Amino acid sequence: MKGHFPINKFKDIATPFYYYDGDLLRETLNTVKKEAGKYDKFCVHYAIKANANPKILNIIRENGLGADCVSGGEIKAAIKAGFPSNKIVYAGVGKTDDEINLGLDYDIFCFNVESVPELEVINELAQAKGKIARVAFRINPDVGAHTHANITTGLAENKFGISMQDMDRVIDLAQEMKNVKFVGLHFHIGSQILDMGDFVALCNRINELQQKLFNRQIIVEHINVGGGLGIDYAHPNRQPIPDFAQYFATYHKHMKLRPQQTLHFELGRSIVGQCGSLITKVIYVKQGVNKQFAIVDGGMTDLIRPALYQAYHKIENISSEETPETYDVVGPICESSDVFGKAIDLNKTKRNDLIAIRSAGAYGEIMASGYNCRPLPKGYLSDEFV
Repeated sequence: MKGHFPINKFKDIATPFYYYDGDLLRETLNTVKKEAGKYDKFCVHYAIKANANPKILNIIRENGLGADCVSGGEIKAAIKAGFPSNKIVYAGVGKTDDEINLGLDYDIFCFNVESVPELEVINELAQAKGKIARVAFRINPDVGAHTHANITTGLAENKFGISMQDMDRVIDLAQEMKNVKFVGLHFHIGSQILDMGDFVALCNRINELQQKLFNRQIIVEHINVGGGLGIDYAHPNRQPIPDFAQYFATYHKHMKLRPQQTLHFELGRSIVGQCGSLITKVIYVKQGVNKQFAIVDGGMTDLIRPALYQAYHKIENISSEETPETYDVVGPICESSDVFGKAIDLNKTKRNDLIAIRSAGAYGEIMASGYNCRPLPKGYLSDEFV
């Protein structure tokens, strides 16, 4: 079964471009709100790094989510889209002075701090402005996730976060500073996680750390568990909306929150991943020695995940109803890694057919580059084709 695309309305649009299903995005957001809303004090932020298209951000903001930012540019994008500054959290291992000052000027909800030097700089800059910066410490829980090595973030060997052994010392330092207020703990173990056992392991580790702090009579205001919930790349039509019910229920069951604590989530891919497709046009069908190539006008500059992570995306010929044949689907970039998929069964393909590369709403348009002096792809919302 193919996805549903208004192909007749695509003919006047220059390829490659991103197509976003606004109805699916809204349905996904409604599911998030419904399932998180079953539990008191669950707060959901959208991870802007997944997709910062302004049309997407506006819909997410309209649905009441907060924003998770990892750069000053993302803070600006969140503010421009109308996210309230008191619902913006800011993480990142390398925050610059300008970015920290931006967060202070907007009085954002919280800085997720990843090192002692960063804490010292935030205190210094806040002092210069006569402000108190709210900070949570990103603790590296040394919890592995069953995902690609390049998108794990919670192991001791990763660059992110403060080690568990240093948690007490960093909290003590913060409590001595006059221009920071320690309000929470932050965690994030990786991305594209489908095994709920990984989240259970995180809950167990957080419970241990919470008990350790409770023994010191410290109860933080909020716990932030990051995001990481994956999507079904192989079957985007069968499971267009991830299992948010199981995801939030896992945390409700296994996390031992104190009555006054709030639990924050930072979901990105699971919200926008399935609503987006890269639409690209076949330039040539080339017969090789032992295979045939469908050469398309989209490339790794438009969607880098297959080249960067060897990521799988379902590929469909949305112009053809003919008998399937097998192709390597490749782009025009002067790199051997510019391949979207090998030995892909597509309905018989010819020049000018439109190809949809599915599940590309997350880490697609936002990671596009101008390599080979190529223009960036544009993004269109399905609402624009009504």
